[in-house]
Amino acid sequence: MIRRLAFILSLVSLPAVASEVTCPELSAIQQVGTCASEQELKWGFTGYCSDNQRMYEKEDGVCLSEEHYRKLKDVSLWEVGEFQGYLHCSLPAETIKASKLKHIGAIRIGAMTRVVCTYDNGLDLTYRTKAPCTIEGDKAVCKD
Repeated sequence: MIRRLAFILSLVSLPAVASEVTCPELSAIQQVGTCASEQELKWGFTGYCSDNQRMYEKEDGVCLSEEHYRKLKDVSLWEVGEFQGYLHCSLPAETIKASKLKHIGAIRIGAMTRVVCTYDNGLDLTYRTKAPCTIEGDKAVCKD
Protein backbone atom coordinates (compact mmCIF):
# COMPACT_ATOMS: atom_id res chain seq x y z
CA MET A 1 0.00 0.00 0.00
CA ILE A 2 2.75 2.48 0.93
CA ARG A 3 4.69 1.64 -2.24
CA ARG A 4 1.61 2.21 -4.38
CA LEU A 5 0.98 5.57 -2.71
CA ALA A 6 4.64 6.57 -3.18
CA PHE A 7 4.43 5.59 -6.86
CA ILE A 8 1.24 7.62 -7.39
CA LEU A 9 2.76 10.63 -5.64
CA SER A 10 5.87 10.38 -7.83
CA LEU A 11 3.69 10.73 -10.92
CA VAL A 12 2.12 13.95 -9.68
CA SER A 13 4.11 16.92 -10.96
CA LEU A 14 4.80 19.60 -8.42
CA PRO A 15 4.72 23.24 -9.48
CA ALA A 16 8.09 24.90 -9.99
CA VAL A 17 9.21 26.87 -6.99
CA ALA A 18 10.46 30.38 -7.60
CA SER A 19 12.74 32.34 -5.35
CA GLU A 20 13.14 36.08 -5.25
CA VAL A 21 16.60 37.61 -5.33
CA THR A 22 17.00 41.23 -4.28
CA CYS A 23 20.09 43.38 -4.47
CA PRO A 24 21.78 43.80 -1.11
CA GLU A 25 22.47 47.03 0.71
CA LEU A 26 26.21 47.64 0.65
CA SER A 27 26.47 48.73 4.28
CA ALA A 28 27.32 45.10 5.21
CA ILE A 29 29.75 44.40 2.34
CA GLN A 30 33.11 42.88 3.28
CA GLN A 31 36.42 42.85 1.45
CA VAL A 32 37.57 39.22 1.20
CA GLY A 33 40.51 39.67 -1.15
CA THR A 34 43.56 41.85 -0.81
CA CYS A 35 44.70 44.72 -2.94
CA ALA A 36 47.97 44.34 -4.80
CA SER A 37 50.96 46.31 -3.56
CA GLU A 38 52.68 48.92 -5.69
CA GLN A 39 55.49 46.45 -6.34
CA GLU A 40 53.08 43.66 -7.36
CA LEU A 41 51.29 45.96 -9.82
CA LYS A 42 54.58 47.04 -11.43
CA TRP A 43 55.76 43.43 -11.58
CA GLY A 44 52.46 42.36 -13.15
CA PHE A 45 52.56 45.13 -15.74
CA THR A 46 56.14 44.34 -16.67
CA GLY A 47 55.54 40.59 -16.81
CA TYR A 48 52.23 40.65 -18.65
CA CYS A 49 52.82 43.62 -20.93
CA SER A 50 56.44 43.05 -21.95
CA ASP A 51 57.58 40.69 -24.68
CA ASN A 52 55.84 37.87 -22.83
CA GLN A 53 52.48 39.32 -23.88
CA ARG A 54 52.77 37.52 -27.19
CA MET A 55 52.48 34.21 -25.28
CA TYR A 56 48.99 35.22 -24.18
CA GLU A 57 48.04 35.96 -27.81
CA LYS A 58 45.58 38.63 -26.77
CA GLU A 59 45.21 42.17 -27.91
CA ASP A 60 42.78 43.05 -25.17
CA GLY A 61 43.92 46.63 -24.57
CA VAL A 62 45.17 45.92 -21.06
CA CYS A 63 48.68 47.05 -21.94
CA LEU A 64 47.92 50.42 -23.50
CA SER A 65 49.71 52.07 -20.58
CA GLU A 66 50.66 51.33 -16.99
CA GLU A 67 47.79 53.57 -15.83
CA HIS A 68 45.33 51.61 -17.96
CA TYR A 69 46.72 48.33 -16.60
CA ARG A 70 46.20 49.62 -13.04
CA LYS A 71 42.65 50.69 -13.83
CA LEU A 72 41.79 47.15 -14.90
CA LYS A 73 43.91 45.07 -12.52
CA ASP A 74 43.99 46.98 -9.21
CA VAL A 75 40.87 45.28 -7.85
CA SER A 76 39.91 43.14 -4.87
CA LEU A 77 37.08 40.67 -4.24
CA TRP A 78 34.22 41.95 -2.05
CA GLU A 79 31.05 40.11 -1.06
CA VAL A 80 27.77 40.56 0.74
CA GLY A 81 25.50 37.55 1.15
CA GLU A 82 25.67 35.52 -2.05
CA PHE A 83 26.69 38.52 -4.17
CA GLN A 84 30.32 39.06 -5.17
CA GLY A 85 32.26 41.58 -7.18
CA TYR A 86 35.77 42.79 -7.94
CA LEU A 87 35.87 46.41 -6.85
CA HIS A 88 38.63 48.91 -7.52
CA CYS A 89 41.17 49.35 -4.73
CA SER A 90 41.25 53.14 -5.15
CA LEU A 91 37.74 53.42 -3.69
CA PRO A 92 37.64 53.85 0.09
CA ALA A 93 35.53 51.31 1.99
CA GLU A 94 33.24 54.12 3.20
CA THR A 95 32.45 55.10 -0.40
CA ILE A 96 31.71 51.48 -1.34
CA LYS A 97 29.47 50.93 1.71
CA ALA A 98 27.53 54.13 1.01
CA SER A 99 26.87 53.34 -2.68
CA LYS A 100 23.21 53.11 -3.70
CA LEU A 101 21.52 50.71 -6.11
CA LYS A 102 20.91 52.04 -9.62
CA HIS A 103 19.83 48.98 -11.63
CA ILE A 104 19.27 45.21 -11.51
CA GLY A 105 19.65 42.94 -14.53
CA ALA A 106 19.92 39.27 -15.41
CA ILE A 107 21.80 37.54 -18.19
CA ARG A 108 21.85 33.85 -19.07
CA ILE A 109 25.12 32.50 -20.41
CA GLY A 110 25.05 28.78 -21.14
CA ALA A 111 23.71 26.96 -18.07
CA MET A 112 24.48 29.87 -15.71
CA THR A 113 22.40 32.96 -14.93
CA ARG A 114 24.04 36.08 -13.54
CA VAL A 115 21.92 38.52 -11.60
CA VAL A 116 23.88 41.79 -11.69
CA CYS A 117 23.26 44.66 -9.30
CA THR A 118 24.73 47.96 -10.46
CA TYR A 119 25.41 50.65 -7.87
CA ASP A 120 26.63 54.22 -8.17
CA ASN A 121 30.42 54.77 -8.18
CA GLY A 122 30.69 52.18 -10.97
CA LEU A 123 30.17 49.14 -8.72
CA ASP A 124 28.69 45.82 -9.87
CA LEU A 125 27.92 42.80 -7.71
CA THR A 126 26.86 39.46 -9.18
CA TYR A 127 24.79 36.54 -7.94
CA ARG A 128 25.27 33.32 -9.92
CA THR A 129 22.72 30.52 -10.21
CA LYS A 130 21.85 27.69 -12.58
CA ALA A 131 18.18 28.63 -12.37
CA PRO A 132 16.68 30.83 -15.10
CA CYS A 133 15.81 34.29 -13.75
CA THR A 134 13.67 37.16 -14.93
CA ILE A 135 13.63 40.71 -13.63
CA GLU A 136 10.37 41.88 -12.09
CA GLY A 137 10.64 45.44 -10.83
CA ASP A 138 13.46 45.68 -8.29
CA LYS A 139 14.04 41.93 -7.89
CA ALA A 140 14.96 38.85 -9.87
CA VAL A 141 12.63 35.85 -9.82
CA CYS A 142 14.58 32.62 -10.27
CA LYS A 143 12.84 29.34 -11.03
CA ASP A 144 14.34 26.46 -9.06
